[in-house]
Amino acid sequence: MKSKLGHILFGVKPENLTFYKELLGFMGWDLLYDDPAMVGVGNEGGGSLWFGCEVKDIANDYDGPGMNHLGINVESLADVDIVAAYLKERGVEHLFETPRHRPEFCGEGETYYQVMFTSPDNILFEVLYSGPVSA
Repeated sequence: MKSKLGHILFGVKPENLTFYKELLGFMGWDLLYDDPAMVGVGNEGGGSLWFGCEVKDIANDYDGPGMNHLGINVESLADVDIVAAYLKERGVEHLFETPRHRPEFCGEGETYYQVMFTSPDNILFEVLYSGPVSA
């Protein structure tokens, strides 16, 4: 048997849908669905991320049970910096002293470079490049 990621659905407040649509569109994801209650985006691998559905009026705690963060790979170190600048221009705080290299997450001659941030719904995101240092 083989399997791959199909989709992930995030419960978010409707007033925050534009954040996800614009961020992921900026990062090259294709818009699959867009209405006042839900946004869906897809990537080349066939996976999709969906934002919407009814949510209870409680705060998401990424350090509690459930998903800690969503990691999105990019193709170069420069791409991480481009996303970091995009976030900064929009007043989105970078977390955990990022962007930064994480040598403990990679082997010799490679790097793991990340920026981490939370969405308006307190979903923790990581945008990262992992691979040869020269990229």
